[in-house]
Formats: sequence, structure tokens, C-alpha cells
Amino acid sequence: MPAPDSPPNVHDMTMRLRRRTAATALAALLLLAAPVTTAHALPSPAASTGTETVALPDPTGSYAVGTEVLHLTDHDRADPWVPAAGDRQLMVSLYYPARPGRPGQTAPYMSTAEARLVLEGIGLEGTVQPSALSALGTHARTGARAAHGSFPLVLLSPGLGNPRATVTSLAEDLASRGYVAASVDHAYESVGTELPDGRLLTCVACEKMQSAPTAEARAKLGGLVSAGRAADLSFVLDRLTGHRPAWKNSGVIDRHRVAAVGHSMGGSAAASTMLTDPRFDAGVNMDGTLFERIPVSGLGGRPFMMLGAASHFPGGEDLSWDENWPRLDGWKRWLVVQGSGHSSFIDSPVLADRMGVTLDPTVTLSTERQVRITRDYVGAFLDQHLKGRHQHLLDGPTPGNPEVVFHRP
Repeated sequence: MPAPDSPPNVHDMTMRLRRRTAATALAALLLLAAPVTTAHALPSPAASTGTETVALPDPTGSYAVGTEVLHLTDHDRADPWVPAAGDRQLMVSLYYPARPGRPGQTAPYMSTAEARLVLEGIGLEGTVQPSALSALGTHARTGARAAHGSFPLVLLSPGLGNPRATVTSLAEDLASRGYVAASVDHAYESVGTELPDGRLLTCVACEKMQSAPTAEARAKLGGLVSAGRAADLSFVLDRLTGHRPAWKNSGVIDRHRVAAVGHSMGGSAAASTMLTDPRFDAGVNMDGTLFERIPVSGLGGRPFMMLGAASHFPGGEDLSWDENWPRLDGWKRWLVVQGSGHSSFIDSPVLADRMGVTLDPTVTLSTERQVRITRDYVGAFLDQHLKGRHQHLLDGPTPGNPEVVFHRP
């Protein structure tokens, strides 16, 4: 292991980031367009293969799920990527336990304008109808009444380039299991974010990362993105639980039980958030390089889980896990899912399967297993550390989950 004051492996971190920002960051969206090889547009409002309508998996919990979108502005920070845009603006989708009721209108997967921008960015405008993206089936009802109770809060941060929509399946499932989940679009860090005034934001951070002249410059930018997202998540927590909260149902949030969960760059942001904000009680990194080094003092004994693809074994492609593992001073797990890929922990495999696309030929797990493993292990971690319910699933390997390997370097 490196000495306590040794720098991160810059070359390894930046080469990994370069590959992902150039290709994998858009994988969740590219897979939607991949089957369109002719001029025929996909049907609207939802595409299907055979008799299956494209939809996210059903939530597994006992609660109905409601959803609401918030537009939040941090007047204390200028946007770091486009200073001329003014104050930092964030779009947040809330998913919450809802009262039973008559089936209502479910939320769109993303807006039509966002879908159009995504398709333009990958050169498929005019070939794929935007509604093929925006009308993907979801399960959360808009305007649903919040359930009675006090629920832990989970803030979700997507990968660099990916919109918050790509963590919808996990967010809906967590809400059905008794959590308030808030997925965050970090301004100018997604291929398509629509503001209420109609402005569409592109991924300026992706462009800067890809054009950085050196490995060191890319590593520095990665750290800035991660730290900036930590500030975003802290601000969202302020607005959901502080004085005069931005959400009318904020009373159902237990502000003393809060976690940060993220994918890829969002996973790095989960660690960065815990470094700077003691209000976050636990964190999960789903297959993300850690761009901010955890100090020798650790995370104050708070729990942290790293859940990754097969490439994240100890001594593997991403050494940032090896370097930070001994600095995690609380309950911790390093789990590698054999047969998975970088996008296995978000909506990508579901969408790829439903549209007959092979997103990553190296992935051997079925879509059902990818979804189930992500939901089960993230849910178990949160149940154990935010609800105080011991989860045997996290004690070690289980016969029902042979793909999940526990590493203790």
C-alpha cells in the first residue's frame, strides 16, 4: 500500500476517466439508439420488442411511489463550468413512499426536450423519436399523497454525462421500501438537462475533461467535479431539511438518517460528500473511481460500501479503491459483481434488454440479476445503516448470490 501522504495514481485514474467520459458516460443513452440501423423511427409513445412494452422493473417494496421535480438555485455559488450562467442551478427528482390510491399518471422518464438533445448529441435526431426516450415506462405517480411516517433520505448522483433519469429504477425501488430518494442533475454535467424556463444544458464538464491536455489536468478536473457535486448534495440536503424547506412533503424526511449513493463519478461524489458533510451517515460508490483521496483520519467511523464491476478487483484497473480502502475507518465492504459491467448498476441493462440491444458484450449476467443484485445490496446496506436492521446478506458470500465476491485486501 502507498504511504499515507503519497499521491493518487494519476495515470490510472485519468486513463479510466478518459475512457468513460469519451464512451461509457453516454452508454446509458447510446444503447437506446443502437438498435436503430435504418431510417425507421421507433414507435411512440413507447417502444416494444415482441409483446413487451419498454418499462422499468416493478418496485419491490410495499409502498406505492410518488414523485415530484424540484428546481433549486444555490445563490451562494456561481456555476463552476459556465460562470456566465449565474448561480448554480440543480434539477432534483424526488421519489417518496406514497399512500395507496387510484392509479394516476406516471412521470415521464425524461422530458421530450431532454430526449431530443440527447439524440442530437449522438447523431440520431430524425431517426429515433424523442418520445421513445421520454415515454419509457415508470412507476412513480405525480401528485401522489405522501405516506404517513418518517423516512430516511438517500441522495443519488449519476455518472458524468448521464442524466438523473438513469438512476430512476433504483430510486423508485428505494421509495417503495420506505426511503425518500432524491436524484440530482448536476448542471452542465449531463448530456441533457432542461430547466423550467426551457433552457437546455449540455455536458460542459465532459468537454473540458476530454480536452484536458495532460493526465494531471484530467485528474484535477475529476477532483473538481467530485468536490463540486459534494457541494451540490449538501445544498440539496439543506433545501430539503433546513429552514423553510423547498418540498411541501419535507416533514416525512428524517434528517438524522441520510445517505449519499452514486454511480461512476457520482460514486466518487458520495465519498467526497462524506468527507465534507458530517450530516451524511453512510455512502455507497457504485463502480466509480475515487478522485478525492480519503485522508488518514478516515470518514469519522461512518459506513461506506464499494460495489463494482468485475474490473474492480483488488490490484485491478482502478487502483483508487486499493489506495483508499485502508483509510475507510468504519464498517466497510468491497463487493465485486462477476459478470457485470460499468453500467450494470443503473437503468442501462434494463433498457438494453427491452430494446434488444447488446450494450456491453463482456457482461454475462442477465438483466434480472443485474437489477436484483444492485437493488438487494444497496437496499441491504441502507436498511442496516439507516434503519438499524442487521442484514445477513452483507456478512459474506451467500449461495443465492454466487456472483458477488467479498474482497478484504
